[in-house]
Amino acid sequence: MLESNARSTEDTVRTTHWLVSTVLGLLLTGCAGIHTAPTPEARQALAPAGKLRVGLYLGAPLSVMRDSASGEMKGVGFDLGKELARRMGVPFEPVVYPSSGAVVGGAKSGQWDVAFLSVGAAPTKEMDFTAPHVEIERGYLIPAGSSISTVAAVDRPGIRVAVQEKGGTDIFLSRVLKNAVVVRGSSVAGALEMLKSGRAEVLAASKSTLLEITDQLPDFRVLDGRFATDQVVMAIPKGRDLGMAYARKFVENAKSEGLVKAALERAGIRGAVVAPLQ
Repeated sequence: MLESNARSTEDTVRTTHWLVSTVLGLLLTGCAGIHTAPTPEARQALAPAGKLRVGLYLGAPLSVMRDSASGEMKGVGFDLGKELARRMGVPFEPVVYPSSGAVVGGAKSGQWDVAFLSVGAAPTKEMDFTAPHVEIERGYLIPAGSSISTVAAVDRPGIRVAVQEKGGTDIFLSRVLKNAVVVRGSSVAGALEMLKSGRAEVLAASKSTLLEITDQLPDFRVLDGRFATDQVVMAIPKGRDLGMAYARKFVENAKSEGLVKAALERAGIRGAVVAPLQ
């Protein structure tokens, strides 16, 4: 009986030790994901007005969209900007523009503190960047009966490629297309109308946007392949070096903690993946 009780006591001690170790491990794992607040110097550099003004462009799920019925805003940039402000302990203020090009213009006059932009749309002379948090393909939408069969076949004389004016696709294709002509709409919807009305043969945009269009318009299809892979980064105006280390750490943690993946899913984005950790 005494030997049995001793074994029982040993088993209880082992079990208790295991439970304590497990609980401590879980606590430590949870704490690893908790961000320390930025230093006062980093906070001042990132949010000099005492609030985090986040530059976003409307109508793009990678940036921000507004529900027409409820007015609710969502999007990868919106979600990450809001979370960054929360972790910094400052108010979040979305600064919304009609295009990514307009966001870039806002940087010149100090209208925002951080923005989420494609690498191609963000001028390096005016901004610093974190590592990418999202990678997304850019492609072409054509009518189902179009004779265009490949991405390479788009760049030929007589082809008009509709894009959102001053967006990342406009900036990129205006630089690389040699034969096709870029035509511009004030928004993606405006560029789509150009394609539907015959004023363009092709619509160029992110594949996530194009796939959404084909859900509603089965008479159009997305060409296989891509003309570019877009990397989306957090951009910060030049001269805020004291805040860059915190911003870069936030982006890497947002990727590793699943925040970027959750934001992609909440926005319903297809054709995009979380960028690799740096």
